[in-house]
Amino acid sequence: MLLCLVAGLILDAVAWTLVAGLTLYLFWILRQMFRFHHWLRTRPNDPPPEAKGVWGEIFDSIYHMQRRDSRMRARLQAVIDRIQASTAALSDAVVMIDPDGHLEWWNHAAEQLLGLRAPDDSGQHVTNLIRDPRFVAYFDQDSYKEPLDIPSPIDINSWLQYAITRYGRGDRLMVVRDVTRMHNLEQMRKDFVANVSHELRTPLTVVVGYLETLLDAEDSINPRWKRALQQMQQQARRMQTLLNDLLLLARLETSDTVDDEKPVAVDLLLLGIRQDAQALSAERNHHISLEASSQLRLRGIEGELRSAFSNLVFNAVKYTPDEGEIQIRWWQDERGAHLSVSDNGVGIAPQHINRLTERFYRVDSSRNSSTGGTGLGLAIVKHVLLRHDGKLEITSTPGKGSTFTCHFPSGRIV
Repeated sequence: MLLCLVAGLILDAVAWTLVAGLTLYLFWILRQMFRFHHWLRTRPNDPPPEAKGVWGEIFDSIYHMQRRDSRMRARLQAVIDRIQASTAALSDAVVMIDPDGHLEWWNHAAEQLLGLRAPDDSGQHVTNLIRDPRFVAYFDQDSYKEPLDIPSPIDINSWLQYAITRYGRGDRLMVVRDVTRMHNLEQMRKDFVANVSHELRTPLTVVVGYLETLLDAEDSINPRWKRALQQMQQQARRMQTLLNDLLLLARLETSDTVDDEKPVAVDLLLLGIRQDAQALSAERNHHISLEASSQLRLRGIEGELRSAFSNLVFNAVKYTPDEGEIQIRWWQDERGAHLSVSDNGVGIAPQHINRLTERFYRVDSSRNSSTGGTGLGLAIVKHVLLRHDGKLEITSTPGKGSTFTCHFPSGRIV
């Protein structure tokens, strides 16, 4: 443009020279734009064309951006390749599911454990491929705090454990592992405990019967043997209680479904339990209060519920100091039905609370021997609640007392 202006001054035709210069400059810009457009349409992955001036700087900046983007994509691809290689090496199935429940991606183990086929099953809804009603109910729920163990969809002799985690904007990551060996070992343990308990029950009944017969004949017993026979009878009865609890636990564990359910008048049930607890307290003079809604009934098996509720109340009597306060409440709110048993006893330290429902777990090894407990009461409570779609909540403050609350969903209310 400067050369055109100088030439115009020399030739005394400045206006026409400027017009010509602007026309040439505009032509040059249009040509560069055409080259840029042609490059974008035909070879966007190649380096941009070379040029001088402003367009040269633009093309150089684009080239440097390409180089940075290429390096970044290479790093991201390396990370993706490592993730895919690591998940492919896993023995556990990993499945990515979109917010609508459709399959997006899975590793090789998912094809072996779940029978998924690529690419045919891509985009299919997960419940169309895993049709077990228990999995469908598990997948549709809002929270996945606990994993689900059910038979494999391709081999009924294998057991799989499903664990789902939410991430991103509603996406779900499902990890599936083969737990057949653990399931078989657990089943062997249950069968062993049930069979041994059943086999011991008959001889123990005979022993208890003869001890009662001997103690009934007080006059003919040597005084030195009387105390020994009484202690033998006491321990034999404790063994009977333990065997009965083991057999009840075995029965609760062998079936996940509740049969013969009917509406249970929980208020009347608790009234009877309160009377038994008062008799158990005897001279210890516990004050046991009951607040129960007479209109609130629960669908379930009365015998199992009585066993669970009585365990909670009797534990409160055993572990609450003399003349202590025990409160039993049965009420309903928008979340469902609830039973709570509160006491002002010694309380439980926080590190023990999560393990209280384990079999034979003892906060203090001396407590069960002094109270005659079997260490199975809360395990029975846990399994009864599981069979009735309920859960147990335990809160306790050392030195102030404990509260055991059973929560039942609204669907259980009759």
